[in-house]
Amino acid sequence: MPLKILVTAKRVEDSESKIKVNPAGTGIVGEGLKYKINPFDEIGVEEALRLTAKHGGEVVVVSVGTKDVHEQLRHALAMGATKAIWVNHTGPLDQLGVAACLQKVAEKEKPDLCILGKQAIDDDQNQVGQYLAEWLGWSQATFASKEESLESDAEKTKTPAIKLSADGKRVTVVREVDGGLQTIDSPLPCVATTELRLNQPRYASLPGIMKAKSKPIEELTPAGLGVDVTPKLTVTKMIPPPARKAGIKVPDVAALIEKLKNEAKAI
Repeated sequence: MPLKILVTAKRVEDSESKIKVNPAGTGIVGEGLKYKINPFDEIGVEEALRLTAKHGGEVVVVSVGTKDVHEQLRHALAMGATKAIWVNHTGPLDQLGVAACLQKVAEKEKPDLCILGKQAIDDDQNQVGQYLAEWLGWSQATFASKEESLESDAEKTKTPAIKLSADGKRVTVVREVDGGLQTIDSPLPCVATTELRLNQPRYASLPGIMKAKSKPIEELTPAGLGVDVTPKLTVTKMIPPPARKAGIKVPDVAALIEKLKNEAKAI
């Protein structure tokens, strides 16, 4: 049965960039930063592409923000997504506002499955997927992760973490929990969020990059969706972490052990 899957593609700072808090403590210094698609979301795009490759259907990618998010939407389109939706908004956003926009987009697009990264690496909130499932009234399966079974000493087989049932009406999701894995069987429609260990996203091919240039990006606005994105949560102050103290060199192993035992209390 063909699937329609809605996937998020948030624009985040590249983790290899040097992040600095601005002098006023109101945010970070944006000059000179590189940006990319949130790694958790990129994994969600990859999983959606694998599901539609197997079952047919389409992958719709969505992002909320300024026109800068076109870069991340084009990246997802180059990977193989069918079309993109841009919710045009300038200004602060909290998780409630993002989830409210995604709710309206989902109600408009009517996907069978929504896949979101479990969190964004810029704020690490891990909230939007849960809000979205609650407001849509859909089932949810968070932290989808790869399931591995040992067939022999020399070979491991990997079972897909998100699987569609034979009748196309249910989805099975393997998720990470403390100390192991849990399998959830859920009716569609469903909201799933992805862990980093779920898959390895593909590289966008040159033909994919060229095709992405002609794929449509539909523009929406929060006001047009009937959503008030006034933040309910505001960041009042950002403080950089304290600078690390310089390390020391020890002359020999005995001195190292003495410091670990008496100063660091590590042994």
